Amino acid sequence: MPKYLILIAGPLVCLLLCFSPGEIISQDADKVLGIAAWMILWWITEVVSISTTALIPLTFFPVLNIMTIKEVAPYYGHPIVFLFFGGFVMALALEKVNLHKRIALNIIKFTGTSPDRVILGFLLSTAFLSMWISNTATTVVMLPIAYSVIKLMSSDGDGFTAEDKKFALSLMLGIAYSANVGGIATIIGTPPNIVLAGFLESEYNYNISFLKWMMIGVPFTTLMIICIYFLLTKVLYKTNIASFGATTAMIKTELIKLGTISRKEKYILVIFALAIICWISKNQINALIPSLNLSDTTISMLGAFVCFCVVHQGEFIFKWEDTKNLPWGIIILFGGGLALANGLSQGGIIDLIGNYFSENLTLSVLLISSLLIAFMLFSTELMSNVALIAIFAPMVAGVASGLDTDILTLLIPVTMASSCAFMLPMATPPNAIVFASGHIKVKEMARTGIFLNIISIGLLIVFFKFVIPAIMPSTF
Repeated sequence: MPKYLILIAGPLVCLLLCFSPGEIISQDADKVLGIAAWMILWWITEVVSISTTALIPLTFFPVLNIMTIKEVAPYYGHPIVFLFFGGFVMALALEKVNLHKRIALNIIKFTGTSPDRVILGFLLSTAFLSMWISNTATTVVMLPIAYSVIKLMSSDGDGFTAEDKKFALSLMLGIAYSANVGGIATIIGTPPNIVLAGFLESEYNYNISFLKWMMIGVPFTTLMIICIYFLLTKVLYKTNIASFGATTAMIKTELIKLGTISRKEKYILVIFALAIICWISKNQINALIPSLNLSDTTISMLGAFVCFCVVHQGEFIFKWEDTKNLPWGIIILFGGGLALANGLSQGGIIDLIGNYFSENLTLSVLLISSLLIAFMLFSTELMSNVALIAIFAPMVAGVASGLDTDILTLLIPVTMASSCAFMLPMATPPNAIVFASGHIKVKEMARTGIFLNIISIGLLIVFFKFVIPAIMPSTF
């Protein structure tokens, strides 16, 4: 369909739902449905940027008298938005002083130089970095290092053999996949996690602590890294290459280029480490000094603020101009998603979904939950995972209520599923970046990805059934 037709179709669908002769649910609910349909159509097709679509509630909720501008605007400045802003700033500071590259190289150096160990080193480095900085930035950092390793292999006496190709394929796919799952480990690691946290705080006044999320996210990421490693190196692309010492030399050369750790790096490392310690031990700190009233957002903003204030040799290490690379569009998207969720809730649509499932419970809770996890995972192969969570988090909450299941127990695995897209290059930025390397064909990514998609679904069902209820006891 031509772009201009989709561009027109969005508002037309909205108008039809808002002003149809017969009410679908109620006058107010139909208006929210109209806005939701418009946003979903534009989000799925990406006829305009997903961030532009996220401005629709701010613009049209007041016009359609769904909410006033004073009621809508706060969602775009929600505390969760600033939690992610602070995390972005610290991540950018980490990148500016090249600390992320130093961390990655040292992890690879530590794991060893046999082909399988090199791949393991890249998996661990990429996943660790992706916990704290964007998976896109992580992939961009790791790719040149991977290129250097592959180039060393192709420059040996026998050229670029079939065994070398297997290794290169494993290495490239491993970087993309570990960048995707690494972000799942922390609440700030990937945008869908933040969207969920914002939705829960906004609609249910519930705050997922940094530590609680890590208690679920880190085990899942660890298990997925193990699965990725064994699938790539022991099942699909097993190689017979002997250990190559040239990689050690290359890693040493890169570390020499970086030099000894600079004072700038030390300052940023201390700020980042203190922020992580505060996130993990927030409850204990608040118990000792109640007047502090620390929240994850406060810690994030403190870390960002200090990054802007640190001076070395008469110059600020991190300046406001450095935020030009901050993904402002994603921050706006959070606000749009939260505003839409609130509109769906106020319009009674979430309750309607919950009532439908409670009155028509013919399938088991486990089966419905498994279908939702699978639907989310395969949908995110084709559209933005942030937009998907913004659309489906309220609906999944309604389903959980209807199934008489704790909302967190279902929402968390569904959200995690949105970061497990492994089959297609367009599914995530890391997939696209490594695909552009020229070492991967679509069929190779799809072949490997389908196995990991199925493994992810199985793991998430186990987490839904056993892990999350044990860590997050019934809350709602």
